[in-house]
Amino acid sequence: MNLSDMLGYADIQQLSRIADVYRCECNGHSKNELIQSILSTVSRNDVFEAQISTMKMEDLRFLNSLLFEVRSSYSLEDLIARVQQARFGETEIREEAAPPPKSKRTRKKAEQEPQPLSPRDIIAKFKHQGWLFNGFSGPNRYLFQVPNDLKSRFRDTLKRKFAAELQYTDEPPVYRDEQMLIQDDIRQLLHYAYHNEIQLTPDGSMYKRFSVQLLDRFGVREELPGKGEWRFGYGKHFNYYPNRMSYLYDYCYHAKYISEQQAVLTVTTIGQERIVAKPPGEAEEMYRYWLKLYKSPIPNLLSLVHWINALSEEWVTVQSLRQVLLPFIKPYYYDSAEMILEQRIMMMMVHLGLLRLGEHPEHGTVVRMTKAGRAIVAGVSLAEPIF
Repeated sequence: MNLSDMLGYADIQQLSRIADVYRCECNGHSKNELIQSILSTVSRNDVFEAQISTMKMEDLRFLNSLLFEVRSSYSLEDLIARVQQARFGETEIREEAAPPPKSKRTRKKAEQEPQPLSPRDIIAKFKHQGWLFNGFSGPNRYLFQVPNDLKSRFRDTLKRKFAAELQYTDEPPVYRDEQMLIQDDIRQLLHYAYHNEIQLTPDGSMYKRFSVQLLDRFGVREELPGKGEWRFGYGKHFNYYPNRMSYLYDYCYHAKYISEQQAVLTVTTIGQERIVAKPPGEAEEMYRYWLKLYKSPIPNLLSLVHWINALSEEWVTVQSLRQVLLPFIKPYYYDSAEMILEQRIMMMMVHLGLLRLGEHPEHGTVVRMTKAGRAIVAGVSLAEPIF
C-alpha cells in the first residue's frame, strides 16, 4: 500500500502525531483534513529531504535495511533486531524492568548527557514520521509496513544525496570484465573432479596439490591463503581456498553438482549433465546464492549491492564510493569495513560478472556495472524473496 492508503486506515491519534512532526496547519479534529495536509506536506521535496538530512547515521542504517527487500511486513522483533544491527560499535540499549537506584551526583550527570534512544523509541519515531505503520486488523495488526511510494522516494532521495558525493570519470584505458568466466570455471572444476580421484582431508577440504592443479585450470588466477591467515564466515571451506575458488566450490556443492563421500570428491549425475550443457538462468542463481552465502557476515549485503548498482551506471572511483558506503558497513571480526567493501563485495561482483574493474591514469581504481549485472540485480530484486 501507498502512504495515502495507510493514512486512511490510521486512527486520528496517529494522524495528529504525524501532522505535528511535519507542522501541518489544519483542523486536528478532522481526519480528512489531517490526511490531506500530511500528504500535501510530505509530497514537497524540500520537506522530505530535510527529514533525511537531519537523520542520525544509525537511523539511516535502519532505514536502509528496509528499502530493497521484496517482503512487505515486519514483526516488532525483526525491527528491534535491525535497529540493534544499525548500532555499530555501540552498546545495545535494552529496557530494564527495575533500574538500579542512582545517587544524586550520578542522576544529575545522567540528566546532562543525552541518552541513546531504545529500539522501541526509534520504531515509534519512525511511526510518528509516517514511515512505519501497524497492520490494521487480524494477525497483521502486529506487523509493520513501509508505504511503497515512500520506499521509492527514500531510494531516489538517497541516490541523489550519495551521487553528489561521488567522482565520475571517463572510461579507463584498461579494465577487467569477467563475464561468463566463472560459469566456464564451474565446468573446469567438474571436468577435473570427474577425471581425477580427488581425495579429501579429514575436515573435508581438498589436499593442497589438488587445489593448486584446479587453480591452474581456472580463468582467473588466485593464490592459496597464507599459513596462519584467519579466514572464516564466507563459506564451507573458506579457510582453505581463496575467495573465488571457495565460492565456486560452495556453489557446486549447493547445486548438487558434487558430493563429498568417503573422503573423495565425486561428480553427481546432475554435475555430469552440467559438464555437457549450462542450465538457463545460472548467472541469476549464482548471484542469488552469493547473497545467501555472504548474508551472515554482511547482513545488509542486498542493500549495498543495490547501491553499487544504482551509483555505478557510469565509471566511478572506488575512493568516492568508499566514502559514501563505508558508514553502512560493519566490520566482521578480522575483516575491516574497507576489506568487506572491496574484497568481499566489489571483487566478488567482478567475479560474478556484475561489475567491471578498471585503472584510470588520473583517478585510480574505478568500477562500472555491466549491462548484464544491472539486469541481474534488478531482476532478482523483483523476484520472489531470496532468503
